[in-house]
Amino acid sequence: MRGVWTTGRVRAAEDRLLARVPEGALMRRAAFGVAVHAAELLAEHTGRVAGTRVVLLVGAGNNGGDALWAGAFLRRRGVGVAAVLLKPEKAHRAGLAALRRAGGRVLPPAGWAGALERADLVVDGIVGISASGPLRPDAAALLPHLTAPVLAVDLPSGVDPDTGAVAGPAITATRTVTFGARKPVHALNPERCGDVHLVDIGLGDELGEPDLVWLDLADVAAAWPLPGPGDDKYSQGVPGIAAGSAAYPGAAVLAAGAAVRAKSGLVRYAGPAADAVRAHWPEVVATGSITDAGRVQAWMVGPGIGTGREGREVLEYALGQGVPVVADADAITLIAAHEEVLDARDPDTPLVLTPHAGEFARLTGAEVGADRVAAARAAAARFDAVVLLKGHCTVVAAPDGRALVNTPRGSWLATAGSGDVLSGMLGALVAAGLEPWLAAGAAARVHAEAAAIAAAGAPVPASGVLDAIPAAIRAVRSLH
Repeated sequence: MRGVWTTGRVRAAEDRLLARVPEGALMRRAAFGVAVHAAELLAEHTGRVAGTRVVLLVGAGNNGGDALWAGAFLRRRGVGVAAVLLKPEKAHRAGLAALRRAGGRVLPPAGWAGALERADLVVDGIVGISASGPLRPDAAALLPHLTAPVLAVDLPSGVDPDTGAVAGPAITATRTVTFGARKPVHALNPERCGDVHLVDIGLGDELGEPDLVWLDLADVAAAWPLPGPGDDKYSQGVPGIAAGSAAYPGAAVLAAGAAVRAKSGLVRYAGPAADAVRAHWPEVVATGSITDAGRVQAWMVGPGIGTGREGREVLEYALGQGVPVVADADAITLIAAHEEVLDARDPDTPLVLTPHAGEFARLTGAEVGADRVAAARAAAARFDAVVLLKGHCTVVAAPDGRALVNTPRGSWLATAGSGDVLSGMLGALVAAGLEPWLAAGAAARVHAEAAAIAAAGAPVPASGVLDAIPAAIRAVRSLH
């Protein structure tokens, strides 16, 4: 797992480290890392480094200093470097002196737009992790002139470092170089950050436990259940799927199919779409009623069951069986409207809630807001459940405060039925015995990988994501 630390924690760690190292050493180390990545981007986009043109966007404070020192290093490689000083009176003195000694230029305001339009690379050093809110008007005025790739120093300016939220004008980076530790913005707003690269400046011993984590594919591979020589169809965990209706069987077909493809063994389906499920998945043991389904190790309940009396009875039955429950879609709406249905649940039995933003608002009575991690944590504590908050970046929070983020490749999952596929996979993993927080993170990651494989650069329906689950599992397992 890759750790992510809030900016307050990172600043405190930096302060402790700064007290032990010579003045300026950390900045020059960070700036050298920026210069290395700047040279890589120049080579990728122009085929050379020497003779190219780089413009530094320099604000007040240490991020501006990092950019200035990086410019000085780039001058040594024959790069033409010019700086835009947004706050000349507050520019980092040592960094500015180093740039000038190396032959770098400071641009007058009248030359900013033209220089940016001719640049081969722009280095964003406007603000750092202590800043919040959108770009100020003078910096925002530069955005229309950015035509070259942008390398962000620590984070794209104008993007909130702890939530990834964008409240106004902000930089969109091709690549972000961050120092010492990954910050929440890198996980929560990949569209703005581009590729994120970590430069080690020696913070490791000062950081402590991370505030949230990214699951690596290797973590998912290690956790994903596969049959062993002693397994049979029952020993791998039997998920029960309660979804769909006779009129709208799609949710049942997708969720049951996802459970089948996520693992081998046995999957049970219970509900009025039993005939459609059998027709698509003859290996599923399908019955018309949840009370006739037989023994399962976990229930996934909700998609398409309806929000009336019958749907409520299905949910209450599943909650009362003493096995983990994954509640999605209509089940979440039922809990929101009738929270007393949770009285049927054994308090020691795990519950996983999988809302999208609208369902989250119904469930909690409040919008998700800018801080999606805090919102998911609060809901997890309130309902004593693992909360998988859907969105472009999926946030998974446990009642004990653990949180993880899954950052997908692309937006291919923004399609009808993809949530049913995710819930079916998750139900299968929980039935197999995975701890629900880890199961939710692993399911979200393989779900995203399946979407990327299925899409291959073009839009794909949920059924295509479903078909790609085995390929995604193979790709993940190949790393283990």
